[in-house]
Amino acid sequence: MNEKELAVEVAKNLLKIKAVFLKPNDPFTWASGIKSPIYCDNRLTLSYPEVRKVVEDGLAETVKHFYPECEVIEGTSTAGIAHAAMVAERLGLPMGYVRGKAKDHGRGNQIEGMPVAGKKVVVIEDLISTAGSSLEVVDVLKEEGAIVLGIVSIFTYNLKKGLDRLAEAKVENHSLSNFETLVEVAAAEKYISDKDIAKVLRFQSNTSDPSWMDL
Repeated sequence: MNEKELAVEVAKNLLKIKAVFLKPNDPFTWASGIKSPIYCDNRLTLSYPEVRKVVEDGLAETVKHFYPECEVIEGTSTAGIAHAAMVAERLGLPMGYVRGKAKDHGRGNQIEGMPVAGKKVVVIEDLISTAGSSLEVVDVLKEEGAIVLGIVSIFTYNLKKGLDRLAEAKVENHSLSNFETLVEVAAAEKYISDKDIAKVLRFQSNTSDPSWMDL
């Protein structure tokens, strides 16, 4: 399937297994403090073999298409680790992962796996929101001498803050599905009302303005 078809398929699957929750009238609070009408938990894809296959095949094909020169797959901790392992297996590549911080015991590693200095690396991420944690992983890898080709992720909110951060850092991200496609599918399949569509789209355009909740 092409990119658009894959984006729709992944969005449908995320909604079907309730990996995505849409609550425009009772918003979630993200760790960043942002009030959001949507919450995405891609860890659930691991529990459903048919959905998992679509996701992992999609991630692997995306790496092959955009980064055929990739030498090492690196997962983000913790949500990206399992996906990185399955993608690396499909591609026959080495795999490692980056901890949120260096261990305070043993060898004090922050990057687990083979040395990455001089290696062409793709980061596997489950979700891109404001992109802060993903770029921290990229920075850690670069500090160790890795050549980071880009990020491949399951889903992106396409928030302005995240897009701006990625652009400023000159880091590419390719996601299997995205906020706009999810909203289209959710509307078509009656997960949300027309009024709710307006709310969630207003949220996406300005996450720092809580007035989207007043629509």
